[in-house]
Amino acid sequence: MDKKIGLIGLDTSHVEAFTRILNDEKHPGHIAGAKVVVAYPGGSKDIPLSNDRVAGFTKKLQEDFAVKIVDSPKAVAEACDLLFIETIDGRVHLDLLRQTIQYKRPTFVDKPLCNSSSEAREMFRMAREAGIPLMSCSSLRFSETLAAALEDQQNGAIVGCDAFGPCSELPTPPGLFWYGIHTVEPIYRVMGTGCVEVRATRHADGEVIVGTWSDGRMASLRGMRKGHSKFGMTVHREKGFQQMDLAGGKRQLYEVMLEAILNSLPTGKSAVPEEQTLELIRFMEAANESRLDGKTVRL
Repeated sequence: MDKKIGLIGLDTSHVEAFTRILNDEKHPGHIAGAKVVVAYPGGSKDIPLSNDRVAGFTKKLQEDFAVKIVDSPKAVAEACDLLFIETIDGRVHLDLLRQTIQYKRPTFVDKPLCNSSSEAREMFRMAREAGIPLMSCSSLRFSETLAAALEDQQNGAIVGCDAFGPCSELPTPPGLFWYGIHTVEPIYRVMGTGCVEVRATRHADGEVIVGTWSDGRMASLRGMRKGHSKFGMTVHREKGFQQMDLAGGKRQLYEVMLEAILNSLPTGKSAVPEEQTLELIRFMEAANESRLDGKTVRL
């Protein structure tokens, strides 16, 4: 029997894309075994990009996929097997988890998990106490080209990486938490945990952020607000380097991410290590602090 997925927050194109991949058997990237069956519209009135899109996505899910629309997050949790918190406003994710945690549904929280490291620690504490897996990530983490590069170790161990991607901003969520997170995620898949300090240089057209790991390795992020909007990365190894278009795989990024979610959450695990999510939230928090004055910030 298909797993029943419930969505909270219909203010992002992700909800339509995910539902189409899971519910439409004719979709070329269809993933069997789960279907979106219930949703709560949500939305944040003080974020036009959220508030202005809720009605359209709600109508789309109702009319095209017969998704049941309910009047509260709790009603979604009651009616599903797996919970997806999708609203773009990271400020409300902790509260939404508090409202639904009693139902003990394995939960995926779309990026960003939240807007601060203190909230991130609380969310994972709640999940552990409830005995459920909690997962959050950007689809870029599961880039096929990145996965292939990590499997190819003929040039030795990884000594660092340089990544770039679009870095548009909103008043909320702050700084990197809106779009910069898409570039932070693959950095953490490559480097793992252990970053000890971050330094950022910000201009209106973009920024460069450098993180230093405890073993001396370094990673850089170039956030683009002018010019192209592609995602890419260079992985540096002991005897060579690998360059890649992070969106250059054969399958859609959403397809690969949904597959990772469905292969892990129903088994009681997350495809993304908790310690990585906690540290990358702190990394972005520290980068946001550093970009104010350019000073190095310790994690």
